[in-house]
Amino acid sequence: MELNRLGITPIVVFNFIIWCFFTFAYFYQFVYILVTWRRGEVKLPEAKKNHRYAFFIAAHNEESVIANLVRSIKAQDYPSELIDTFVVADACTDNTAEEARRAGAIVYERNDLARKGKSWVLDYGFARILEEYPGKYEAFFVFDADNLLSPTYVTEMNKVFDQGYLVATSYRNSKNFDSSWISSAYALWFLREAKFLNNSRMLCGTGCAISGSGWMVSSRIIQGMNGWDFHTLTEDIQFSTFCAANGIRIAYAPAEFYDEQPIDLKSSWTQRMRWTKGFYQVFFSYVGDLIHGVGKKRFGSYDMLMTIAPGNILTLVSAFVNTVYLVIGGLSHGFLATQNELSMAVGSLMMTFGSMYVTFFVLAVITTISERKHIICRKERRWRIFTNLFTFPLFMMTYIPICIAALFKKVEWVPTKHTVSISMDQINAAENS
Repeated sequence: MELNRLGITPIVVFNFIIWCFFTFAYFYQFVYILVTWRRGEVKLPEAKKNHRYAFFIAAHNEESVIANLVRSIKAQDYPSELIDTFVVADACTDNTAEEARRAGAIVYERNDLARKGKSWVLDYGFARILEEYPGKYEAFFVFDADNLLSPTYVTEMNKVFDQGYLVATSYRNSKNFDSSWISSAYALWFLREAKFLNNSRMLCGTGCAISGSGWMVSSRIIQGMNGWDFHTLTEDIQFSTFCAANGIRIAYAPAEFYDEQPIDLKSSWTQRMRWTKGFYQVFFSYVGDLIHGVGKKRFGSYDMLMTIAPGNILTLVSAFVNTVYLVIGGLSHGFLATQNELSMAVGSLMMTFGSMYVTFFVLAVITTISERKHIICRKERRWRIFTNLFTFPLFMMTYIPICIAALFKKVEWVPTKHTVSISMDQINAAENS
């Protein structure tokens, strides 16, 4: 009774426990921000040797964008004789293969309709390259057909490979930030991931994570698997988690490339539904291994556990408990909960979603200020940089219903259409405008 007078009711205790858990679990990401603000960008020593690489590109009906990517690879300031480009045209019904060949790539055509998805394309392509070019390449770069590379990309990545890292990721920018509020939100999230997660991880000496495209893997790992052995809906996160659980440190280099983002909510919803389902698959498959890694004092295992853990589910549980408490307590007419206790439940609901909005808003402000020189945005649409600060949190909060649906919905791999056909010259012109 005395505790009730002090306002310490069961629902208050519950909400305090949830708040403490989130604060304790994710506080390190705030520390990451401070690390980068204090120490800046990763500085890598010059490489002692130029290594030989193969670019691997999985492409499904990408005739409008594939040639621009291949040409951006050909335009690298790295010895051209040490780079080959492979494109796997996967079940294409357009001229992707012809466009890739015309641009200078080695093209494989695959038509396996039973095993759909990028992971199976990786498995097929890697196996063929290892068989046809045994021992030729020291590492592979993995890209999607819609990407573009800055001219210094390979030179920067070569620095980190030369230091002995077996896996590395890079700086993911976006070529269509200003297309819509959806593409702006994606772009900002990936800028934040590069600068305030992977850059900070590298500065702190812990493992990074690969994401989608723009990453490198040593041929020694591919040879050890005899291809590619990760086939969840998010093979990139699965591989990152495997590395974290087994003590393979993924590095980061500030090598910049450009990605195309979805521009409408429907396409985004489909893509993020696959991502979320894939995160669930990886979490339930590797949670034991990651906990074991945490037990061995591997911070990278803890970091990856927090990355793939379904945190939004806990937010939903908190909101659900407060809502049920509010409804049942209100119907009891003061028997189960006083008006003061009900007000606390309402306040808790408002605080839950309000704190989410404020957190993402602050992240948006910090990332926009820090990375403003990297944001590609036409003059007539510069206003979107400002409005994105307010719409970015709303975009992130749409993950809540996606997390619920992904628990029950059967999700299959669906290719994302890419239509933004621009060259590196156009990006450079936009950056300098």
